[in-house]
Amino acid sequence: MATAHVARRRAAVLGDLLPGSLARDAALVVGSAALVGVAAQVAVPIPGTPVPVSGQTFAVLLAGAALGWGRAALGMVVYLAAGLAGMPWFAEGASGTGSPSLGYVLGFVVAAAVVGRLAERGGDRTPVRTVGTMLAGTVIMYAAGVPYLMAALGVDLGRALELGVAPFLVGDALKVLLAAGLLPAAWRLAGTRRDGSA
Repeated sequence: MATAHVARRRAAVLGDLLPGSLARDAALVVGSAALVGVAAQVAVPIPGTPVPVSGQTFAVLLAGAALGWGRAALGMVVYLAAGLAGMPWFAEGASGTGSPSLGYVLGFVVAAAVVGRLAERGGDRTPVRTVGTMLAGTVIMYAAGVPYLMAALGVDLGRALELGVAPFLVGDALKVLLAAGLLPAAWRLAGTRRDGSA
């Protein structure tokens, strides 16, 4: 009982509440990569842009918050490496370096790490803090995706923003708000107070 109490007090992210250590961490890393891969298949093409609306950015943000920076970043590296090796689990079943949206996938690694680090510091314990954490991750994904889109399509910054940011702002805002409801609620369900104590 005392050991469980100490483990819960030290939980920095939701993934730490699960029992185990190395096996748990390996499963979380592989599971996060698979989650993003599955979420990427829920993609809706948008006329006029090669970047579809998909669930993968939401999965990246949740993985970062739930796993912490190290496991989340490693999970996104696994996702990226498997896609580059030919696994068709980028958005719309794409793989390799041919997708104009590959820059966003590269940004997943950094975004997951930053969101994870912020979550480790309590950035997912309240709705307001969660909004800030998720916005930081979203901005990082845009910052990585837009320059790659510019290079892949040979367009200027303004056009890349029209193609790779503007169509997604409303959807990404909804994802941020959904996370702001889900993550603090998950902590409450886990029986952990906002300060990390039981």
